[in-house]
Amino acid sequence: MFKTIRIILPVSLLLIACNSATNEMGTSPEILSADIEKHVTFLAADELNGREAGTADEAVAANYIADLFRDYGLEPAGDDRTFFQEFTINTSILNNPHSTDTTGEKRLSKNVAGLLRGTGDSDEIIIIGAHYDHLGYGEFGSLYRGETPRIHNGADDNASGTAGLIELAEYLSKNRPETDVLFLAFSGEEMGLLGSAHYVEEPTVDLDNAIAMINLDMIGRMEESKLIIFGIGTTADWEDILLVANTDSLNLDLVEDGTGASDHTSFYYKNIPVLHYFTDTHSDYHRPSDDVEYINYEGIALSMSHLSRVIEYLDTINKEQMAFIEAPGEQRQSMRLEGPTLGVLPDYGYDGKGMKITGTNPGQPAANAGLQNGDVIIGLGGVVLEDIYGYMGALNTLEKGQLTTITILRDGEEMTLELQL
Repeated sequence: MFKTIRIILPVSLLLIACNSATNEMGTSPEILSADIEKHVTFLAADELNGREAGTADEAVAANYIADLFRDYGLEPAGDDRTFFQEFTINTSILNNPHSTDTTGEKRLSKNVAGLLRGTGDSDEIIIIGAHYDHLGYGEFGSLYRGETPRIHNGADDNASGTAGLIELAEYLSKNRPETDVLFLAFSGEEMGLLGSAHYVEEPTVDLDNAIAMINLDMIGRMEESKLIIFGIGTTADWEDILLVANTDSLNLDLVEDGTGASDHTSFYYKNIPVLHYFTDTHSDYHRPSDDVEYINYEGIALSMSHLSRVIEYLDTINKEQMAFIEAPGEQRQSMRLEGPTLGVLPDYGYDGKGMKITGTNPGQPAANAGLQNGDVIIGLGGVVLEDIYGYMGALNTLEKGQLTTITILRDGEEMTLELQL
């Protein structure tokens, strides 16, 4: 099976090619913020009780996604000619990833997989993914410290990405590319990338044919047109492709890292070029306040319009032109913290030395120590920090209630403050 071979063009010529193709694809449906709002509103409703993996509420969300995939003409790409791929969660390991206990509660969870057949003859495939599970009432992974259990609706994390996935599936079904596109809605992400890890070990397509995997996670809080895209270091031409696709003048923050605390990591470790679309963290992250009233639906539509142009370009090339590169830096698959927390909001788009923060939570150790939005943490407990992963490692060596120090850069000035954990 062969796809028409096109040589990668210089950026200036590629821009002309993309603009011409966009004009030719002026047919509808467009990517609509109203559709995205409808999907987010359903997925993040109180009635779904936070979509915790392995629950009946997760199954309702999975059925919703599968029904839409079917309506759009996608083929079942799960187990036994269904849209579902099942896997088992052992809850005994969730609070202790190193546990060997096999007697804990077992839950059956499921990924949702739909394949959009392209109009060409190639065996190659583009993979688009988003996780649809969240935290339920916050038993696992919540940053909420109230005594009364509350629903964590996860409107941004990750009803936003799932809604973008669904809307993109509808759009491409009406503007069908030559290349096959696999749409994957993962569960178990909040419990440690469980669904995507299972998928790459038991894939329903040949991953050797994957041109790229693009992950949508927390794309619902766009401000000032800012879109962070991780993974540009995983193949040579990502940056040029992303810049050329930026016909809406988004404020793109492009980061090389190919791994992180989301599902693209599972595919990165299979030597597949990846991207992660992200509009940054916020004070409602993993809290009951991550709800629909704060979602920027137009921002999601802009992100998906950008991605549609990226897919349009990927549709013109062969896998050999997207050779995998191991991204620089020492990254980690999990962002799990086992020690105390400072109550800071990391700036995940920052790529300098240390860890930049975008804010602090009132009453938490960082705020009490006087940290402010924009500070860069460069030392903790006497340990010099290179990046967010060094910060997490240092924090995991400390204990709640301990008195220590934190060193920051503020407006270029180095400061060391006392810190009570």
